[in-house]
Amino acid sequence: MEEKKEEVLSTKEKYRKLSEKILMVSRNELYLSMRFLDTALGSLRFEMNQNTFFVGTDGISIFYNPRFLMERYGQHPVIVNRAYLHMVLHAMFRHIWNREEREEEYWNTACDIVVESIIDGMESRAVKRLIPDKRQEIYDDIQKFQPVFTAEGVYHYLITAPFTWKEFNAISTEFLVDDHSFWHHESEKGEGGEGKEQGEQEQESQEKKQQDGSQEQQAKARQKQWQKITEQMKTDMETFRKQAGNEAGSLLKALQVETRIKQDFRAFLKRFAVSGEEMHVDMDSFDYGFYHFGMEFYGNMPLIEELEYRETMKIEEFVIAIDTSGSCSGELVENFVRETFSILKDSENFFHKIKVHIIQCDKEVQEDIKITDQEELDAYLKDFEIKGHGGTDFRPVFEYVAKLREEGELKKLKGLLYFTDGYGEYPKKKTPYDTVFVFPERDYVEQDVPPWAMKLVLLEEQIMKK
Repeated sequence: MEEKKEEVLSTKEKYRKLSEKILMVSRNELYLSMRFLDTALGSLRFEMNQNTFFVGTDGISIFYNPRFLMERYGQHPVIVNRAYLHMVLHAMFRHIWNREEREEEYWNTACDIVVESIIDGMESRAVKRLIPDKRQEIYDDIQKFQPVFTAEGVYHYLITAPFTWKEFNAISTEFLVDDHSFWHHESEKGEGGEGKEQGEQEQESQEKKQQDGSQEQQAKARQKQWQKITEQMKTDMETFRKQAGNEAGSLLKALQVETRIKQDFRAFLKRFAVSGEEMHVDMDSFDYGFYHFGMEFYGNMPLIEELEYRETMKIEEFVIAIDTSGSCSGELVENFVRETFSILKDSENFFHKIKVHIIQCDKEVQEDIKITDQEELDAYLKDFEIKGHGGTDFRPVFEYVAKLREEGELKKLKGLLYFTDGYGEYPKKKTPYDTVFVFPERDYVEQDVPPWAMKLVLLEEQIMKK
């Protein structure tokens, strides 16, 4: 009996050593082919797991089934190389942790599509293979929707496209590489409390809360670690762009999109706030001591009344320009306008009397509507219609705004928001007010935005809110 156990352990150890040797060979091939992957490749340890169908990662370890790993390696080493890189990219883009409030099947498939598209675009011999026609057709269809692939954008495409469940499963199968079950934290797995005393259940509940808190801290630490790795790799690739050459394919572009600063649209609009007085009882400036002294000493005569005005930082006037060229029209523009105006309705961000110019423009100014109160805003929303559809030229809007400032129509203009796909003639001269070019993520590429202007990339869910 003891001999059989030793034999089983010996066989298991033999499989472990052989499997990890395969993974190390794969890691070395990837490193020799693409040296900028050095830190990322070495950040995952190896762990045997015979319950997985091939390999998977939780951002700390690569879990592998020795039987299927050796089988795939026997078919072709490139299969293992691609799977290794596939998992590394999941961790780099933090797909493992950004799953909250998303439908799991669609999120998993979206993440697989994104990392496989990056690997398919690489010229490195370590991962190069012929792209199947079916896969290329899927890439082409998504690219019509979103030129630059991101997990969030592809996810939005998948959940809005009119696929049958059978069609969606076919897409998922085409891009399935690794086991995503390791993405779940222990706290997400099933609980069992049947048949236990209340005190025992309460103790287990308390222990579970502590364990969940510890796991959450570990997850945040892992994300931070991978974020640093990703940012460092982006810097290295930009510095040694020529050496990386075609081997990196679209990885650098994907890293540039991933590492951009993601901001909350509502918070971003507060950059346009200006100081001003607003009628409002300012209880913070009210001194109750003097007030009560006057009431008691003089009788019904408070020495100090509360201030009726207070200094606030709110938005008083600004311009929203909408690119209505043929490439930037339709539902996306309308949803951006509606989302922006839903923020405008928030009285905490704006003075009671505001002045907002909404300018529609393609290669020339098509319309300018001035909004000064809530009623005008509601009326504009009710009858909103996109006007234009010609070519794109940003300069006419800035020339028009300069004219409004000269005429005194805009005296306190703090900023201009320009929603566009980015393809057009930018003005060369810096504006005396803040200018922000706002790009929908589906159209975002590294645009030649003037250095004096800001750019903001909005995620699909920020624009397409219902």
